[in-house]
Amino acid sequence: MAEKEAEQAEKGQAVTISLNREVDVSRGCVFVNGTELTVSNMFTAAILWMDDLELKQGKNYWIQIGTKMLPASIMNIKYRIDIGTGEHIAATKLYKNEIAVCDIVLSSEAVYSKFEDHREMGSFILIDRVTNMTSACGVVEHSLRRSENIVWQKLDITRQARAEKMEQKPVTLWFTGLSGAGKSALANEIEKRLSVSGKYTMLLDGDNIRMGLNKDLGFEPEDRIENIRRIAEVAKLMNDAGLIVLTSFIAPFISDRRQARDIIGADSFIEIYVSTPLEECERRDVKGLYQKAREGKIPNFTGISSPYEVPEEADVIIDTSEHSLQESVDLVLKALEDRM
Repeated sequence: MAEKEAEQAEKGQAVTISLNREVDVSRGCVFVNGTELTVSNMFTAAILWMDDLELKQGKNYWIQIGTKMLPASIMNIKYRIDIGTGEHIAATKLYKNEIAVCDIVLSSEAVYSKFEDHREMGSFILIDRVTNMTSACGVVEHSLRRSENIVWQKLDITRQARAEKMEQKPVTLWFTGLSGAGKSALANEIEKRLSVSGKYTMLLDGDNIRMGLNKDLGFEPEDRIENIRRIAEVAKLMNDAGLIVLTSFIAPFISDRRQARDIIGADSFIEIYVSTPLEECERRDVKGLYQKAREGKIPNFTGISSPYEVPEEADVIIDTSEHSLQESVDLVLKALEDRM
């Protein structure tokens, strides 16, 4: 419409809308007049699974509703629908061409509607964050009431205030790599070095966390996804407390590490890939876990019967078979100086 004022515009025309007050408007925002839409981050939806890979509860995807795209995950598969009989069947996984009703949680609030009320704002697609394939299409059935009844409580003492008091930048050093790669030893030594220099830290180790907070989780893919999600949430809370957090977990899947980065925040997430080769990890295996895995006594063992996906976005890569522990610490801390 150029610079002219206009009373109306038609579909296909490019227009500029000038607001009467300062509002943060970006792609995905919605103007509403004469209709009601929901703003929240949780809803129940019916989905058609289209991916060759099975759907696992807790895995992180991109969701696109209208023109809004943001991270989302399937919290819970309520039931699968038998397309022949309409029967509702309990399920924890979905396979290609299956239909199910699920609870979905978004990384932040979005605008949507029940599909029966608004077709455009009530339909969506899920996109795999690694392959960029469209994994599912779905329709919103209803909002989850808990998402509307829970409001984030703003606190007077902020993360920034705590960080300034401690005189440090709260970040999470996320160590990932195969079992036996040297993650725990490296993280432990770096924490000691940071502590000596006056920093306030907390080390979260995989085995220790599984003996407490995550003792209810096994090693199936969906359990591993939930294990990493919980750790990321804990690390974020500790960062909010002003602490420098070090985490030592195998975290074998790229999608899970990306979800951890999203939860913690890209500015606070430093991924350290301990790239020690499998052969060296097996040689160091004092617990005999690799041997048991090769004998079939330990299912879903990363590197043997379950894959490890090499990081694509690692901030630091260190092979502890080529450097001593102290040399490895020096190399990691030098690489982190600018970030911390």
